[in-house]
Amino acid sequence: MTIKTLSSKVVYQNPWMTVREDDIQRESGAKGIYGVVDKPDCAVIIAIEDDQVHLVNQYRYTVSDSFWELPQGAWESNPDADHLELARGELQEETGLVADKMTYVGKQFIAYGFLNQTCHIYLATQLTLQDRNLDTEEEDLITQSFPIAEFEQMLIVGDIQDVVTTAAWGLAKLKGLIK
Repeated sequence: MTIKTLSSKVVYQNPWMTVREDDIQRESGAKGIYGVVDKPDCAVIIAIEDDQVHLVNQYRYTVSDSFWELPQGAWESNPDADHLELARGELQEETGLVADKMTYVGKQFIAYGFLNQTCHIYLATQLTLQDRNLDTEEEDLITQSFPIAEFEQMLIVGDIQDVVTTAAWGLAKLKGLIK
């Protein structure tokens, strides 16, 4: 099926995203609209050392609560950055960890019903600790490592509700990259 874009206009924009409304026409000739959120690619990092997985916790304004999740993010100021460089940068920024080995797990779309952002998944190992370099938006971010079994239990019981964390972990496990 193909959908033809008849027109497109930006209806909202800030430093992190652009929202546009597209007038479209389906193959049948039926017309409609699509709301699309444009965001640069992001990276999520599964950082593991000695059977411990490193997580971050921060307040998520949109859902009014704090959650544990894998380190992740995008560089809105450099949207065309290489995703390996992005993954390395986000890992150090949020956790202070530097990985000697970064294994590419794959890529996934986060919510392609309205968002065109691609998320690149990396497994980070052989870790050393350096200084963190948090963004202003991350001033409340804390980091902690958890035994893998405890982390997986957090996923099962719903203590971790971030779909990016869940999907990244699942893909890495299915590919046999995590025992």
